[in-house]
Amino acid sequence: MAAFSLSACAGQPSGPSAVGTGAPVLVPGTPGAAARTATPGEHVGQSRAEPVAADVRFAEGMIPHHRQALEMTSLVEERTTTPAIRSLARQITAAQTPEIELMARWLAALGRRPPAEHAHEGMTGYGMATEEELNALRAARGGDFDRAFLRLMTRHHEGAVTMAGEELASGKDQQMRMLAKDVYSGQSIEVARMRRVLAALPA
Repeated sequence: MAAFSLSACAGQPSGPSAVGTGAPVLVPGTPGAAARTATPGEHVGQSRAEPVAADVRFAEGMIPHHRQALEMTSLVEERTTTPAIRSLARQITAAQTPEIELMARWLAALGRRPPAEHAHEGMTGYGMATEEELNALRAARGGDFDRAFLRLMTRHHEGAVTMAGEELASGKDQQMRMLAKDVYSGQSIEVARMRRVLAALPA
C-alpha cells in the first residue's frame, strides 16, 4: 500500500478533560519512576493510538470482502429452503452490514474514500470467490446450491479470519482492533457451524 499521512486526521486523545487550574493532578511514572504533576492544558488518562497503515489496509480490504459475502447471502432465499442455511445467511447479513458502515465511516473520518461498490472485482486471496464461482452459485438450486454456498462461504470466512489476525498482529487503532476481534471470533464460530451443516447434508 502506498504511503500516506494520517497525522492530520488523527482525533484528539481520549480520556478525561485537559488539566485546568484546580488541584494538582499527579501522572504516574513508568515502573520505578516517581510520579509528576501534570502541566496546565495537558490531557491525562489513556490515550488512543493513532491509526497505522495496517489499520487502513484492514478496513479497505474488509469492506469489499464483506460486500462479497453479502452478495452471496442475497442469493439464499430464492435458491434453497434449508432452514440452517437461511438462518446462517440472515446472521451473516445482520453482522456484516453494520460492520461495512462502521469501516466506511472510519475511513471517511481519515479523509479516505471507502472502496467502490464493486472493488472486490479482481481481488484475489483471502478466500474471495471468483466470478466463475459466483456465476455457478447463482445458477445452482436446492442441494447443489447448499453445498456450493457452504463451501464458498467457509473459505471466504477463513480468509476474513486471516485478515483479522493480521490486523490484531499489526494494527494500532482501537476501533479497528475491536472489530477485528469480533470478526475473528464470530466468523470462526460460523466456520465450525457451516462445516457441521455441510457434513449433515444428503450426499
